[in-house]
Amino acid sequence: MATQMRHRSIRLGFTLIELLVVISIIALLMMILMPALQRVKEQSKTLSCQANLRQWALFFSMYTNDNNGHFHRGWNIGSEPQTSWMEVFRPYYLQQPQIRFCPTATKPDPRGGRFAYVAWGPNFHQEYGSYGINLFVSDPLPGKEGGKPASYYWRQRDIREAAEIPMFVDDRWWDTRPHHTDQPPQYEGQHEDWTTNAMKMICLFRHNGFVNSAFVDFSTRKIGLKELWSLRWHREFQMRGPWTRAGGVEAQDWPEWMRGFKDY
Repeated sequence: MATQMRHRSIRLGFTLIELLVVISIIALLMMILMPALQRVKEQSKTLSCQANLRQWALFFSMYTNDNNGHFHRGWNIGSEPQTSWMEVFRPYYLQQPQIRFCPTATKPDPRGGRFAYVAWGPNFHQEYGSYGINLFVSDPLPGKEGGKPASYYWRQRDIREAAEIPMFVDDRWWDTRPHHTDQPPQYEGQHEDWTTNAMKMICLFRHNGFVNSAFVDFSTRKIGLKELWSLRWHREFQMRGPWTRAGGVEAQDWPEWMRGFKDY
């Protein structure tokens, strides 16, 4: 009887080969599932980012309701105490400062971010974030346009092209002034000062070839990286400029890391 029980115990166990087969199957399944799980995780972050921007669109809408339809004053140092969007909108987002961050960019860098996913900060208010405002969506006081002509600015809401005007966008700096002649980054993460080439500050690989933005009509959506050059950033911005298909750009003109992205 004892011998039969021992033989039965042996038969119920796994051989080394069987264990190796099971481990191999598990490893194979993990290899198959991991990319799918990673895509789900990235999609979740993208949706969270869009949810943040919907909240920001609400704040912008609330601000214009409180100010007769006009946007904030932008940079007006010396003219009034509220000199940046962080100051202007603080009463609206005071209880939820985390919405200044895209979920893919939560590691601040005091130099404004050297890589695509890095957030900016600390700024002069000792704040951090990873979104930036389009400074052309503001209503500066006379003589306070920051070196740009007054005719460039979208000063109030209810604009005909509102759905094509980015207002608040994924950014490695807290504000931006893009121009249609700005060059694309030569490699992922390359950037210059925002006053020199603003497009390099917002042409980021945060959402797999897209960035997210809130627009002047208070809608939100993702923007293809090449699409950045076909939007209406300011009143003089050429939407058929040299970096658009209508302006004659060809696939080989783009930096290699961007060539596979959708053309606009």
